[in-house]
Amino acid sequence: MRGRGSSGNRRGFIVAALVAAAACLILFLMHRPSICACGRVELWHGALDSGNSQHIADWYSLSHIIHGFLFYALANWLLRGKPLGIRLAAAVAVESAWEILENSPIIIDRYRTATIALGYSGDSIVNSMSDIGMMTAGFLFAARAPVRVTIAVAILMELLALAIIRDNLALNILMLTWPIEAIRQWQAAL
Repeated sequence: MRGRGSSGNRRGFIVAALVAAAACLILFLMHRPSICACGRVELWHGALDSGNSQHIADWYSLSHIIHGFLFYALANWLLRGKPLGIRLAAAVAVESAWEILENSPIIIDRYRTATIALGYSGDSIVNSMSDIGMMTAGFLFAARAPVRVTIAVAILMELLALAIIRDNLALNILMLTWPIEAIRQWQAAL
């Protein structure tokens, strides 16, 4: 039994890496920029400007970690009994699909019209790959940490992002699906 789970884990991790590589290739074929137009790659970009979603990490990276928490819970429910690697591969597939969709003209335009990201032009490939990595880190954290700790960390990250940039995963989803002008004005006043 141990060997079967171990082999399923290994296969799952390999599939997850291949899915991420395929997403990278698709983003390249979509003519997404590899790195920031500024010509450099920053490990952390904390300013709310055109550098968002262009570097390795920014305030929105917290949302991708929370994606990992949520995808772990969903995969644990839907793929109960499957090796962790298989569940991770499914989560990477969903996150990769989002990264591709997020960088399509329809979602880029939606961000520009419905959220505070007025000048948003999509993610660089470096940032998209980092977002997939952040989700993976969140998924693996949730796989190891007690549920209450994972929930507490998610709430703290949401509150931190809300306090600093007036945005977080919950508001991002709300504003993409059901924009509220009062929230948009509050966010823009930062």
